[in-house]
Amino acid sequence: MKKLLLILSLALLTGNITAQPLARKKAAPWNNQLIPQPVSVKTEGRWVTVPVPVVILTSNNEELKKMAAGLSSKLNPQTDKLLIKDGSEATPGTLFLSLSDDPSLPNEGYRLKVTAAGITLSAREPAGIFYGIQTLLQLFPVQMDNKALVIPALTIEDYPRFAWRGLMLDVSRHFFTVAQVKDYIDQMVKYKFNLLHLHLTDDQGWRIQIKSLPKLTDIGAWRVDKTGTFGRFSPPAADEPRTYGGFYTQEDIKELVRYAKDRFVNILPEIDVPGHSLAAIASYPELSCTPGNYAVNSGESFMIWPGGGQHFYGTLDNTICPALEQSFEFLDKVFTEVAELFPFEYIHMGGDETARNFWEKSEQIKSLMQKQGFKNLDEVQSYFVKRVEKIINSKGKKMIGWDEILDGGLAPNAAVMSWRGMKGGIEAARQGHEVVMSPTDFAYIDYMQGDAVIEPPVYSTLRLKKAYQFEPLPEGVDPSLVKGGQANLWTEQVYTMRHAQYMTWPRGMAIAEVLWSPKEKRNWTDFSARVEKHFERLDAAGVKYAPSIYDPIFEVSKKDSNTIVVKLSTEIEGLSIHYSFDNSFPDAYYPVYSEPLIVPKDAVALKLITCRDKQPIGRMLVMPVTELKKRAGIK
Repeated sequence: MKKLLLILSLALLTGNITAQPLARKKAAPWNNQLIPQPVSVKTEGRWVTVPVPVVILTSNNEELKKMAAGLSSKLNPQTDKLLIKDGSEATPGTLFLSLSDDPSLPNEGYRLKVTAAGITLSAREPAGIFYGIQTLLQLFPVQMDNKALVIPALTIEDYPRFAWRGLMLDVSRHFFTVAQVKDYIDQMVKYKFNLLHLHLTDDQGWRIQIKSLPKLTDIGAWRVDKTGTFGRFSPPAADEPRTYGGFYTQEDIKELVRYAKDRFVNILPEIDVPGHSLAAIASYPELSCTPGNYAVNSGESFMIWPGGGQHFYGTLDNTICPALEQSFEFLDKVFTEVAELFPFEYIHMGGDETARNFWEKSEQIKSLMQKQGFKNLDEVQSYFVKRVEKIINSKGKKMIGWDEILDGGLAPNAAVMSWRGMKGGIEAARQGHEVVMSPTDFAYIDYMQGDAVIEPPVYSTLRLKKAYQFEPLPEGVDPSLVKGGQANLWTEQVYTMRHAQYMTWPRGMAIAEVLWSPKEKRNWTDFSARVEKHFERLDAAGVKYAPSIYDPIFEVSKKDSNTIVVKLSTEIEGLSIHYSFDNSFPDAYYPVYSEPLIVPKDAVALKLITCRDKQPIGRMLVMPVTELKKRAGIK
């Protein structure tokens, strides 16, 4: 008997006995903290305890075993043993991953059951298992215990609303390494995004190796290194070293594609033409209608935006010339190699923001218009887009472009990514084309997240609450043509991956929930509370995020020619706003905002902080009175 007890004790210490029953634990009711919100969650009103290390059972499937290994490393960080075994059903104290032929499980959907008899995660396809794992990981505590993990007993039925759930990362304006892009993928899949749109080319850099066109990376991938506010840099001298940049070799791209595929992410490559092409023209000047000396842009201004409804124009020609046959020969080489590298069915050709003022003066463009019978430059660009589509189609791919490709007539088989609001997407769908919604007013996560006095300067603001109001399917549009949506992170002002994280989260969570969860389950108060719990997860993971949800919102007006009135509010409830005009820094014991403030005549700054339960929770904001006067229209 003593010998038997000794053997059992040793087995427990070494982790060999793991099929232990899940014990009930009396605790507070479980609050749903999942993002995105599942389709259905049914709780049993009790908790179960999962013994550590966690044993994972799978059927004999290599993809499941691979996912089980990744899950085991997260659940069992205290051991390098992968506790994965073959099985046909869950047993007490285990987690069972299973592929099912159940027709009630939709594509990418899954069913998760947590009971005293074990945990079962089932899906019809491996992608569903992967998404179920992301949900399961959110059920476990932020900090893993080395003895046991307590989670709620429940059943989740879940599947996505849209098939296209994307994030766009601009790697042209600022270059991000393979390791950094992998990290970005790791973060996005936690929220069930399944598409990474890489903006690979622009005026500031060509980021993909094209072996038949080596100058694209020898010249086009490098520029003068500048730090400060992008778009306001001084023009670089001709002899300044071009040391900033980089590019992805074709082996890098293959590595990224494999990495993304393992996480059920497709990568959409974008080659932005005919505008935004200065890096290409600096490499091959013969692509331009306008002879001259060209260099990769380093962040100095060369596009003019007059406002008042006038079309923007360039002070130099950054467009690939539609009137030159060598332009299409060049693009054929580019898209041949791009198509071979990316298995995804679409290639993005850009097509946005083409400055045409140099086209207006070009004799070659005038000759093309006369020969083709074109009435305007919209038709010239449409001619270019349609020829690009034929090239892309000839490589076995479909073409997608920004909504400007509608101008002058849409290419026959093209899909449209609508960014200038929803209008372009609605029009494209009415013409029978597939659409991805990505409107600036809801999905541009390069915008400031809070007030300009504390955010890095960008030309507009998009708060979390507004992003959460995004609705990709407008009324009256054929749902079968709206593939989904995405958020776009342009990186003119984003120099590092830490800042890319800050700009993406938590607004990426809002877009993720919009694209995955049922529309009728959307609830801002509930969502914002879940976001706050996910801040804890981001902190534990070392991921940067914007706490702008806690910062006050300003509404400034004037009572008379000298009196400024400031109204304050917050995105979420339960916060108090404390303020001072005397140059000191307020805390929870300073005056609480309760009605519009009248700015004292001689005040220099309004300082504010938000608190919850007497504890500061927001950032200290310093609003200069000069800025308040400007916003109020007082000179």
